[in-house]
Amino acid sequence: MKPPFSILSSKTYRALALTGICILMALVFIADTITNYAIAAAVFHTPLLLIAIRFLSARQVITLASFSMVLTVVSVLLTRAGDYEVGLINTGISLVAIAITTYLGLKLKSVQAAAHETREHLLRLSRLTTLGQLSTSIAHEVSQPLAAINSSTGACQRWLQASPPNIKKAQAAAQRIADDAQRAKDVLDRVRSITRNEAPTSSAFDLNLALTELLKLSDGERRRQHIDLRLALQSDLPLVFADRVQIQQVMANFLLNAIEALSPASDFHAARITIETRLLPGDKPQTNKVLFSIKDNGPGLSDAQLPQLFDTFWTTKATGLGLGLTISRSIIDANNGHIWATDQADGGAAFHFTLPLAP
Repeated sequence: MKPPFSILSSKTYRALALTGICILMALVFIADTITNYAIAAAVFHTPLLLIAIRFLSARQVITLASFSMVLTVVSVLLTRAGDYEVGLINTGISLVAIAITTYLGLKLKSVQAAAHETREHLLRLSRLTTLGQLSTSIAHEVSQPLAAINSSTGACQRWLQASPPNIKKAQAAAQRIADDAQRAKDVLDRVRSITRNEAPTSSAFDLNLALTELLKLSDGERRRQHIDLRLALQSDLPLVFADRVQIQQVMANFLLNAIEALSPASDFHAARITIETRLLPGDKPQTNKVLFSIKDNGPGLSDAQLPQLFDTFWTTKATGLGLGLTISRSIIDANNGHIWATDQADGGAAFHFTLPLAP
């Protein structure tokens, strides 16, 4: 859901916030001036500065902090009621509180910005790692239309070199070339959409369609390992509201984990992955969710593994950092969803997440 002031430009919103905070600081100044020296009303500048830190730039916050300090000093000079020495002590306390609040607030904002940037780098790295794991499948998906283009090109040349040239059949071969070129382009477009380095943007989209696009990239790997894929997708599934690329990343991570759990496929009588999507009704219509589940019939998960699955750097694999499921949880949480895993009674593991419906 968009923030209430999303219709305003960022610059306009900051200007309104700055104006509002200045007005409130002026009111604090008036209250500090007309009250007794013993009342340190100037400390109420600190919550205003915390609000400013959240919405304004560091330069603007420092300017406001300096402004509030000037107001605090002027106020103690204008105040007439109370003990002047007490007023000086309270003024000193207020100035220190303003300075410390500003410093620590800006430091915290800087740390949060660095953490956000690190998270975005991890998300992009995870997407690239996912594509690396799907590289064989992607190469197969691209090589098929390229091989068909090569074959159709030879046919087109033969029809044109015939005597007389068979224009109709040459045109048909040329059309096949165009169609296969579009197939190859579609594969590359899907890869590009997953690897794009853009800010997360929530929008309404069809979860089934996003899944179908992802499955086309993984078909080669799944078939190579002779894994049976069963889909139970609700046909009239409502649109979800989330970041499409991020959700595709989570589904890809779940799918790759399931494929790895079934590798080598010969260890199982019939390696199988089942993917389900359906509407999950809530207590009220506005609490309805869309459920995504992926299940395999591999070795499953132990009771000891389940609580640790989404912990950072925890993994059952011989290689890898154990960040895939941690990042998946971070993505689902950021998109107002819920993620969890279960062990199936008849064998295998199941991973699930829910997402809110589009407004």
